[in-house]
Amino acid sequence: MTILAIDTSTNHGSVALLVDGALRLEETFVADRTTSSSLFAVLERAVALAPRLDQVTIGLGPGSYAGVRIAIAAALGLELGLGAQLVGLPSVAALETDAPAWLAIGDARRDTFYFTRVAAGLCVAGPLLATADELHAHLAAHPGLPVFTSAPLPAFPAAQLALPSAVRLARLAHAARGITATGDLEPIYLREPHITLTKTPQAGR
Repeated sequence: MTILAIDTSTNHGSVALLVDGALRLEETFVADRTTSSSLFAVLERAVALAPRLDQVTIGLGPGSYAGVRIAIAAALGLELGLGAQLVGLPSVAALETDAPAWLAIGDARRDTFYFTRVAAGLCVAGPLLATADELHAHLAAHPGLPVFTSAPLPAFPAAQLALPSAVRLARLAHAARGITATGDLEPIYLREPHITLTKTPQAGR
């Protein structure tokens, strides 16, 4: 089975190609405003190594909505062009760490954070939203687990930095472990999108 995995949920993109369980390609790049060009250059090299793709695995976050959507758009192109199956997993379940279990936290904006407890590649709690006080309580309830974040969190300075790994995503998918979505993929939304409605002009104004 040939699996291409992509994660662009943080400011460091990651791509991996797994062929029958063997790693054929692993590349990382800075994910910023040039994410699309960086990603597609890596994908071209991956497809050249394995013109047949059975599955494309995407890290769905939590993280950068724009980054995850770029990865999903690329996956849709590979699905149409090569007939690959699309699957998605939480990016926080594939952090680059040797720990068998951990807590993943991150900034969810608007004075909130996200919290996930991961064990053996599965999100056994979350991702869920929490206030700072709630997050402190979650962390205190699991004192033996390491705490990771993909970007520095001044409010939680003890959290260690760890980034999602496309290789780990590919291996989880190869084991059919932790897959949370197939086909129609969407980034992990921690809250409903915030939409500001245009004010309707009042008569006579």
